[in-house]
Amino acid sequence: MASQDWFDKDFYAVLGVSKDVTAAELKKSYRKLARKYHPDSNPGNAAAETKFKEISEANSVLADVEQRKEYDQMRAMGPGRARFTSGAPGQSAGFEDVFGGMFGQGGQRGGQRPGGSGGFDDIFSGMFGQGGYGQSSGGFRGAGGPTRGRDQTAATTLDFLTAIKGDTVKLQPAEGKPISVKIPAGVSDGQKIRLRGKGEPSYDGGLPGDLTLTVTVRRHPVFERDGLNLRVDVPVTFTEAALGATIEVPTLGGDPVKLRVAAGTPSGRILRVKGRGVTTDKGVGDLLATVQVAVPAHLTADAREVLEKFAALQPDENPRADLIAKSRS
Repeated sequence: MASQDWFDKDFYAVLGVSKDVTAAELKKSYRKLARKYHPDSNPGNAAAETKFKEISEANSVLADVEQRKEYDQMRAMGPGRARFTSGAPGQSAGFEDVFGGMFGQGGQRGGQRPGGSGGFDDIFSGMFGQGGYGQSSGGFRGAGGPTRGRDQTAATTLDFLTAIKGDTVKLQPAEGKPISVKIPAGVSDGQKIRLRGKGEPSYDGGLPGDLTLTVTVRRHPVFERDGLNLRVDVPVTFTEAALGATIEVPTLGGDPVKLRVAAGTPSGRILRVKGRGVTTDKGVGDLLATVQVAVPAHLTADAREVLEKFAALQPDENPRADLIAKSRS
């Protein structure tokens, strides 16, 4: 879809936001809708997949300050105006329909402005932004010079491990051959990657355009990303927490590591494994294992008897007394 089709698409309505939405509000609305319509949450649902693509396209435009500005400029012209397509034989391409009011009555019709050239490169240089695959932009370079290929946008969904480790993926544009794209290690959900020269080729020998790729990262069943760190909840038994133990903790894409749980470790304590988080050119994170004391749901008669004896040996104190006292102050 070329950027001229922005006339017909209300990206604000797609994301359910107003035209004066802030960047933070836009991000919140996008994430809510993306979770709702994500293909992983709607397997085999073609309508949800289509909706997810519409949401991603709308966000890729409105989340980019320059693209949003250009989109608003185009939408301000109103739907149904000239679309910059070639006219039929003997007919004008219709530029005057859009720009007639800019240069006086008649719009100069291919002539020159007083004191200069026709100046269409000045008009278009700030008007067309990047869009979804096929939604593209490219400025006029002026007479005699090659035209740069138009910029494009695309979206891809990555597995959690692929996003952390990096990989080369193939993208299939609406038209043309697939292209290979190298995903750097450590990309995060919603991140945009600008790929120089991966956009639309120039039709007259100029430089190709760029491709802006928006990445969606699938959630992992065990690990959660926190900046450069990875977090994981690790259950331990009551006796392991009370008496101390050496336990195994999983790592992302590697063998488990052994950690020492000190005697008397409470639920919620964080054990750190240095250097086993996310590795990027900005640094290396850690693996943060949060201890969760697992309470047995069922006890045998013998186990209950022993536990009752243990309870009888404990000091007669209420561990919640301090909490209650503070709540009353």
